[in-house]
Amino acid sequence: MLLDIKDLEVYYGNIRALAGISFQVDEGEIVTLIGANGAGKSTTLRTISGLIPARSGSVTFQGKNLLACPPHEIVDMGVAHVPEGRGIFGNLTVLENLRLATYSVKDREEIRRRFKRVFGLFPRLEERKGQLGATLSGGEQQMLAVARALMTGGKLMLLDEPSMGLSPILVREIFRTIQEINQTGTTILLVEQNARMALRVANRAYVLETGRITLSGKPEEMAKNPEVQKAYLGG
Repeated sequence: MLLDIKDLEVYYGNIRALAGISFQVDEGEIVTLIGANGAGKSTTLRTISGLIPARSGSVTFQGKNLLACPPHEIVDMGVAHVPEGRGIFGNLTVLENLRLATYSVKDREEIRRRFKRVFGLFPRLEERKGQLGATLSGGEQQMLAVARALMTGGKLMLLDEPSMGLSPILVREIFRTIQEINQTGTTILLVEQNARMALRVANRAYVLETGRITLSGKPEEMAKNPEVQKAYLGG
């Protein structure tokens, strides 16, 4: 097991955002969390990556407790986070955005290998490597956010709403890339409003409702579940 979350409780002031959730992510999987806005999906990812403190419970990655670690150490341990809204640096070039993700890597050959992998997955970013992040299209900015996470060399990628604000063609392209990233050795925990696409690429799925996991199982079973169809698939 790569990631093990047990009885995780998170509060914003007096408001309980996560009510003791437990789930696992095995190495090599794509696991998706689906749910409505405000269900606690982004909070879950932000707690794993150390951006929000937990009230109680545990987050264990490769046997280590992440709740005791600051965010930069969690990245160094192998957890990369692609936040909702992309979070790229608009005043830096594509190349500078990507280089930032290798700040703790001393091996130049390893950095070269990572660039090769990223530009292989995203040839458009290589074409635009001298461009400022702010001048990229929405789809290209999303590619850059994912590519920057890949540059950390992590084993686990936390992806928060990668399809948000993208055209249907770009959504398909991003999801195809997510599968490719997974097939080349990165485990993915995916938070996604587009439940149909998320269930299509995932190995396992969890439904999060107001801070609680209410359903879990294989994506194909979830897609046939009348409650899931009604709430998330428009059926």
